[in-house]
Amino acid sequence: MSDSNQPSVSFDSFSPELQCVIRYEQAPEAMYTMIASVHDASSASVKEAWEKLPASAQNILDNYDQFHALVAISQSYAGIDALSELEKVDLSEMSDEERDNYKAQILDDVLSSCVKDLSKQLKQARLKPGLKREFQAIFQK
Repeated sequence: MSDSNQPSVSFDSFSPELQCVIRYEQAPEAMYTMIASVHDASSASVKEAWEKLPASAQNILDNYDQFHALVAISQSYAGIDALSELEKVDLSEMSDEERDNYKAQILDDVLSSCVKDLSKQLKQARLKPGLKREFQAIFQK
């Protein structure tokens, strides 16, 4: 599914935090462009979610950039899954505009859910040392 109009994104262009998450998840190079796009596009909403977390949950990670990287990879995989599922849905009764709006809403809901889920997991990690170690292991060099 390579699109020759898509600019190539190199691993080295990612932040150190995003590189750690990509390595940890073993994300394929074919996903790099999507990961970069999601990472850039989600910045404001992810920052807002980070700022709403209690300090004790923020302290599970070293910084916001780690949270942002985790959200971006989660959203990338969830986005691929959602788009794949949408391909199976019969939307022939909808106009092109309705179809586009429907797909955009589904994708937005899925991406929002990723932020909420990760925020919830960080809050849980305060009380679960094993989960806390899992988060921290992702960013070990």
